[in-house]
Amino acid sequence: MKFRATVQITLRPSVLDPQGVAVRAGLQQMGYAQVEEVRVGKYVQLELEAETEEQARQQVDRISDQLLANPVIENYHFDLVAV
Repeated sequence: MKFRATVQITLRPSVLDPQGVAVRAGLQQMGYAQVEEVRVGKYVQLELEAETEEQARQQVDRISDQLLANPVIENYHFDLVAV
């Protein structure tokens, strides 16, 4: 079976996000004073073959943990759909 995974990677809440701070400052300069916090992350989409959905989930979890995210400073979650 073929699956499509969408992985969202964000910094852990305790980690300073300088890119988010810069975006927030830019938004406030543009007049969006109501924006209180911005966090910037990554979005990765991949397609893979697996015999079952559970095997696909395990593969995406390993890929995310070992390559896509830095588990020391980042969290990730993913959605998986059959295609």
